[in-house]
Amino acid sequence: MQLSLKKNEIMHRQILLLVIVLLGIYSCNRKSDKENFSANGTWKSVGSGWVLQIKDSTNYSFFDITSISCLPGRKGKFEELQNALTLRNDTLELKKGVITYKFTKNNLPDLCHDITEHNNGDPLYNFEVFAKTVKENYAFFELNNINWNQLYKTQKQKLTENPSDVKLYRIIEETLEILNDNHAFIEATDEVYETIEKQSAQIEDIDSEALPEYGDFQVAQKVAEHHMQEEFTEDSWLIQWGKLTNDIGFIVVKSMWLYADLAISKTLIEDIGYVDAYVETFHKMYEGDYINKEVAAVSELMDNVMEDLSDMESIVIDIRFNGGGQDAVSFEILSRFIAAERLQIATQKLKNGTGYTPVLPLFINGKDNAYTKPIYILTSQQTGSAAESFTIATMTMNNVKRIGANTSGAMSTALEKTLPNGWSFAISNEIYMDNNGKCYENIGIPVDYDLNYLNERQPFFRSVVGDLEADKNDILKAITDLKEKNQRIQGASN
Repeated sequence: MQLSLKKNEIMHRQILLLVIVLLGIYSCNRKSDKENFSANGTWKSVGSGWVLQIKDSTNYSFFDITSISCLPGRKGKFEELQNALTLRNDTLELKKGVITYKFTKNNLPDLCHDITEHNNGDPLYNFEVFAKTVKENYAFFELNNINWNQLYKTQKQKLTENPSDVKLYRIIEETLEILNDNHAFIEATDEVYETIEKQSAQIEDIDSEALPEYGDFQVAQKVAEHHMQEEFTEDSWLIQWGKLTNDIGFIVVKSMWLYADLAISKTLIEDIGYVDAYVETFHKMYEGDYINKEVAAVSELMDNVMEDLSDMESIVIDIRFNGGGQDAVSFEILSRFIAAERLQIATQKLKNGTGYTPVLPLFINGKDNAYTKPIYILTSQQTGSAAESFTIATMTMNNVKRIGANTSGAMSTALEKTLPNGWSFAISNEIYMDNNGKCYENIGIPVDYDLNYLNERQPFFRSVVGDLEADKNDILKAITDLKEKNQRIQGASN
């Protein structure tokens, strides 16, 4: 009996030893796999002109590069990026919002090893960096019929004659205008703007009969207050919702950003205003974290919206006065109306040197309790950027009709860059397309029912505010006409 116990004890020990050995081997393999798939090293983006350097899985650094420059960008702890990174074979993928940027392993460019500031203030050098960035990243030379080589020579010659910061600013601004880039901008220093203001100071005649000017938020507010026979809005100034009629819900979405709680300093808000304080605060954050905060906030808000409107026979979503923001916010709002687990709603490609990246699909993940009854989207020429991403996605949804006017045609995501002198600028480097590969840049997303809106911003705003009742009646008539048309089509098919 005792012998048998000893044998059992020996057997148990052998089994335990085997388990320990196997766990050790498994652990070593896991460690080896982790080392094999480490993101450490230097990565160059496919398009966009970035280099990403990751050291010891603890820190990261971005660089903005062209063929003649390397400028340090954001630095931070690796944990900021970690959840947004995926390694697929030899490609590192970085997800920011709805866009996935691809990076390939590379060496740090020689220019990045010796970053000096000896000529960063030189207007000619700054123009050259600007020009290289445009040449290597601007997506719409062909669409806008731009001969870049000739434009570059002409603009450089203007600066060479008498280089200065003010002249550099004016020439870059003029160049962006000629490019007809819907997302382009240039931001210089206060000193430059003060000088320009002094040079162009003029005595303005005060016209006592000047026409009123409205902001987009202001017009959206007036529409929401007038059109809703019953409003449900609570704790929200960016989205208002309620009933257009007894059985038609109404949602006014004023913006695709400004939703996140960024814990902005009250002092900063008092000093420069809420929007500027918001921008200054989020620019200090890692962009991916900021976008996630926007999405989380609008998601919570949309829970309330849909709880109040889920029983409506149809819903109107008004984005006529929405200039855009974050595509991820647009997709989160629209996900409440998509029942599919994953719906491809568009495609995109980025300018990459003399060519483009491969075309990538864009998806929206739907909701289990999605609203799938008829939806009517109101758009205008003032519907721009991320609000157009929202609109192009509706082209894949059978229960959606668009009313109003074509959107503005500013579809591309802005690629923001910094010049050696510290100025910020942006150009469009993305081509946004529908699932059939059609691009709507400049022409805008079409409507199913045209209300012949005025194209110009203030005349359109004044026409809406000037007769809000007519605006509401036009919307209701369009819905009735579209319903009747749909019934005729269904009757003919039967």
